[in-house]
Amino acid sequence: MELDQLRALVTVVDHGTFEAAAAALHITPSAVSQRIKALEVSAGSVLVQRSRPVRPTERGAALLRSARQLLHLADEAWSDLRSPAAGSRPRVRLPIVVNADSIATWFPEALAAIAGTGLVDLEVRRDDEHVTADLLRTGEVMAAVTTEPTPVQGCRARRLGTMVYRAKAARSFVRQWFPDGASPDALAAAPVVHFDRKDRMQRTVLDSVAPGAEPPATFVPDSSQFVAAIRHGVGWGMVPDLQDPRDLLVNLDPRRTDRVELFWQAWKLSSPALDAVTAAVVAAAAAQLHQG
Repeated sequence: MELDQLRALVTVVDHGTFEAAAAALHITPSAVSQRIKALEVSAGSVLVQRSRPVRPTERGAALLRSARQLLHLADEAWSDLRSPAAGSRPRVRLPIVVNADSIATWFPEALAAIAGTGLVDLEVRRDDEHVTADLLRTGEVMAAVTTEPTPVQGCRARRLGTMVYRAKAARSFVRQWFPDGASPDALAAAPVVHFDRKDRMQRTVLDSVAPGAEPPATFVPDSSQFVAAIRHGVGWGMVPDLQDPRDLLVNLDPRRTDRVELFWQAWKLSSPALDAVTAAVVAAAAAQLHQG
């Protein structure tokens, strides 16, 4: 298998179409197709579904992760050879995935540190922390902030710390919907804000105190706007302490907290770029996440 064939596979999956991959690689769509076909002949299997967007087959996904690792190592080796002087290596691309609440709170400090290294063109994808490890398994990313403590095959896992969430609402909302406290009947009727369909935090609270309740629901799939909606009285929701550090919102039940333990999983590679990203992420988490 040739590196240009593997790069065509990775690029067409990342960009979703043969035309977009061709533009990224500065070749024709026909050349991309030829490289993919040659790789499929070598592998003895169809590797991508010719859909829009292009998706890897099961065999293609298995190859994709190894292809990314080989290409990353090749790019770093080529960067070393091209560096005009020690310490001035060209930047390499590094895809990772991070959950939305981390991106909105502690992760920008890591981004600033990573930018300062001059080593990495970082591509940050966003997904729910309970499923981010799946992108490591498929080879779509090289590292992930995840809730999964057990290392994915071929990866190392490090504990980052804990994000603490509390059920909160605006004071005006509390006066209207919870004048006598967050009772089961009140929670069953009060509007609630969810992040998206994957977000189960508010549902878990409801099921524990008012099983089967289906109050009016609003979905706001952006961490900052999610909290803004709660501040504006749209509904109540589970808010990270890091997003309400001065307790401007009302805590509906001081006895209840939801704690989400986060881990950093990254490929086991001897890679200066990946090591620099890991160091920045671990340091930022240690400074801001709860470590108890």
